[in-house]
Amino acid sequence: MDIPKDPVMLLSFVNTQLRDNYPSLEEFAAAYGVPAKEIEDKLKIIDYTYDKENNRFA
Repeated sequence: MDIPKDPVMLLSFVNTQLRDNYPSLEEFAAAYGVPAKEIEDKLKIIDYTYDKENNRFA
């Protein structure tokens, strides 16, 4: 399964997956075959960063 390309859609998708299915960004990224840094860089464009303590982008 591909992840959304649009940063806003990606934000929603990733946060939902992290909340419901994955205990960390690294596990999510590995499951989807995408480097975690690539996700972080894409969401940084819209001023969101990964909050490891809360396991979500904020």
